[in-house]
Amino acid sequence: MRAPFLLRRKQADSVGVPGPQCGEPSFLTRAGMQEAQLSRRIGQKKRLLEAEEPGSDLHGAPTPSPTEPRLGQPASLGPQRSVYFSSPKSRSARLGSEFFDQPAVALARAFLGQVLVRRLDDGTELRGRIVETEAYVGPEDEAAHSRGGRQTPRNRGMFMKPGTLYVYVIYGMYFCMNVSSRGDGACVLLRALEPLGGLETMRQLRNALRKGTVGRALKDRELCSGPSKLCQALAIDKSFDQRDLAADTAVWMEHSAPGTREPAVVAAARVGIGQAGEWAQKPLRFYVRGSPWVSVVDRTAEQNTQSRPAVSVCAHEAF
Repeated sequence: MRAPFLLRRKQADSVGVPGPQCGEPSFLTRAGMQEAQLSRRIGQKKRLLEAEEPGSDLHGAPTPSPTEPRLGQPASLGPQRSVYFSSPKSRSARLGSEFFDQPAVALARAFLGQVLVRRLDDGTELRGRIVETEAYVGPEDEAAHSRGGRQTPRNRGMFMKPGTLYVYVIYGMYFCMNVSSRGDGACVLLRALEPLGGLETMRQLRNALRKGTVGRALKDRELCSGPSKLCQALAIDKSFDQRDLAADTAVWMEHSAPGTREPAVVAAARVGIGQAGEWAQKPLRFYVRGSPWVSVVDRTAEQNTQSRPAVSVCAHEAF
């Protein structure tokens, strides 16, 4: 009876199956199990190494290597600006063509508080807040260069689209800068600025161009307190005539800073147009009350303006 039992145990041991009297595997069985465990460990380690390679992610999806161009999402999810259409200073505040497309009187008042910017060839930016303007309403205005509908090569800018510069020469040596408005032959003269940036450069330009009293240092309030003075301070000459203020890269306008209080406006007679008959007395000059940068203060006009609404001044006294 022992022989069959020994035979079955020998056969079981030879194939690694526990015998009837033994719950442990044989030597061959233990070796096989150890080999299988080692194989599994090697496989796991291999998969971990492959996951860390730059050519694949943890899910097995291929990713570009550091030397290959990446076509995925940018690192920043914010708005992306092309370097070809960006500049060191944002142009979001720049006044567009629609701003200039309004009648001369309304535009002259709307200019007050806005910022005129001039960029020189070396990149220097000169800035000034507009504090004084004059409106010239078109052919019926006896003080306008377009009176009677007269159109010449000199005043062509007055008949171009709103926002076009009209720069002309006075006394054969000084320049005045105007901006065309809605309506043929209508424009706004820029009379005075409050200097905001680049004052020393403005001073140098004024000293180089002004006549007389060369040795006296200019005060800040003298830099741009007049139409020809501001042209000198900003290096504006006849070459700027007929430029588009909404698109030019050397001169433009920007909105006043957010939160800026709307200025109190004085409406007074224009300056230096004594030969224009009744038009010489019409209150078509506008300036910021109390500003030390204004070229000429009219105390009588300030009293009249203070006692009447601004709409009354524009609508009834201007025409």
